Amino acid sequence: MSALLTILAWTVTANAQLELQKYNVDPSQISLSGISSGAAMATQVHVSYSATFMGIGFNSGSPYWCAQGNAFIANGPCVNDPDQVIVSVLTDQTDYYDSVGLIDPVSNLYDTRVYIFHGLLDSVTNPGMGTKTLEYYQHYVNPANIEAVLDMQIEHTFPTMDYGNPCDVCRSPYMSDCNYDGSYAILNRIYGGTLLAPSGPVTLAGVFYEFDQTEFFPTSSPSDSSMDDIGLVYVPSGCVTKDTPCRLHVVFHGCDMGRYTLGDEFARNAGYNEVGELNNVIVLYPQVVPTPGPNLYGCWDWWGYTNENYATKIAEQSSAIYRMVQKMAF
Repeated sequence: MSALLTILAWTVTANAQLELQKYNVDPSQISLSGISSGAAMATQVHVSYSATFMGIGFNSGSPYWCAQGNAFIANGPCVNDPDQVIVSVLTDQTDYYDSVGLIDPVSNLYDTRVYIFHGLLDSVTNPGMGTKTLEYYQHYVNPANIEAVLDMQIEHTFPTMDYGNPCDVCRSPYMSDCNYDGSYAILNRIYGGTLLAPSGPVTLAGVFYEFDQTEFFPTSSPSDSSMDDIGLVYVPSGCVTKDTPCRLHVVFHGCDMGRYTLGDEFARNAGYNEVGELNNVIVLYPQVVPTPGPNLYGCWDWWGYTNENYATKIAEQSSAIYRMVQKMAF
């Protein structure tokens, strides 16, 4: 009977909200990625906690500190006019934050692995922002560790092998059938180019479950930071028993792509879980929600709607993500 109960626990789906569990995670193999506002958030967490995250996948967003705490800059130059984005201004602010201890030392970034993707058909964020992000990371990262894919005829969307809209369409759920596995491209680059690629349908024999995000806000409610009470996670079958060291990857959804709007559609269909299942990569999907006023579309805070520290280690959203990773891996 106990064995049966264990199997049932392993095969639970997102029908019950659980406490996020600790797993056998290799602390040197923790990475992150995101799309749109999630890409901007991913780079903020990457730069803030560069001692923890060894790689990043960046899809159709804006580089670190682009908005400079200003919603007008975020919705202006950072999405419409790359020529007005001066990368030296962004790196100067990064170096200042380093000097006062608000981010981890930028020297950590040199050995991290970076994958940058931006489609040429993007009608939301000017494709030139991909080049600006590349310039930013070239300032800190070993050039051999950077891959930039900036030449594909793809809209503002997450590219998949066979799920979603036509590749030249930008609309919900912001995933598109492009015959290009964006999840595999990101994870394979981050983890050294040796991952197994899905060659067809993958049986997801692990655990997909909802977890309680309120645990990671010890002095406030998640909603105070525009975050959901619930997050999502996929644990591959090879990682469930906790016998085998596994990798951990954090995925940041884009605006109007979170659980509040799409349920678990992005988390289940972007392709990360299939790559994770084949390669023992646990995939964490933290969630934000829309809030009246500054965040009507459920975007991550990449322009300062929470407070002026939004791009540092003491940011409300970033520090909650860090606590999630700490619980899972350390």
